[in-house]
Amino acid sequence: MCDKNTYEMRELDIRKAVREHIKIAFTSDPDTLIIEELGLCQGAARIDLAVINCAVHGYEIKSEQDTLERLPSQQAIYDKVLGTLSIVTADRHIERIESSVPRWWGLIKAISVGGKVELITLREAKQNPTVDPSSLVQLLWSNEVLEVLIQHGLEKGLAGKPRRLLWARLVENLPPDEISLVVRDRLKVRGRWRSVERRTPGDGLSRLFARSSHSQGRPIGSRIGLCTDPPN
Repeated sequence: MCDKNTYEMRELDIRKAVREHIKIAFTSDPDTLIIEELGLCQGAARIDLAVINCAVHGYEIKSEQDTLERLPSQQAIYDKVLGTLSIVTADRHIERIESSVPRWWGLIKAISVGGKVELITLREAKQNPTVDPSSLVQLLWSNEVLEVLIQHGLEKGLAGKPRRLLWARLVENLPPDEISLVVRDRLKVRGRWRSVERRTPGDGLSRLFARSSHSQGRPIGSRIGLCTDPPN
């Protein structure tokens, strides 16, 4: 008979634990959206879970069954787009990940306790110093970026132009902080996410979850996305 304390955690097991933690942390916050499998840089990479609130915070999951072969190429994309990032991984990957990813990445260990996945923070996520506005703005659809350009009187000569030109005009005229705010706000109000979890009356969830259409340490806390004040 298998020992329930030593079973191999699957990616789905870890994802469920992360999802449940996010749900608890933000159940009363109507201004948070969590997107599963968010495509970045026009689909060049996907982040397993993205928390959109006062930042764009990503969660990348590496289970015991995963290899780390794709991590360098994923890192190149994540470093351009995500404001903060935590990688959640099984013990077997901890040493290699800790020595290879940037210091601003958070590091969370997933362990099995009595057949249940628990999450332990080994390193807190910090603000990404290398966000590239030209990559971040690619999260916006053509109609979304055009609406922003019109609001700022920047749409002249762009009618019918490719979206790369719309993105470029926005980056040329708005400061990085404003671009980050615009992207977060547009993602939150976008109406075409595929729902993962529906709100039920009185549960405090407001469109919380969506799916993209394209051994040492302490227990993981409720401070996700580096918000100054996590929801009560």
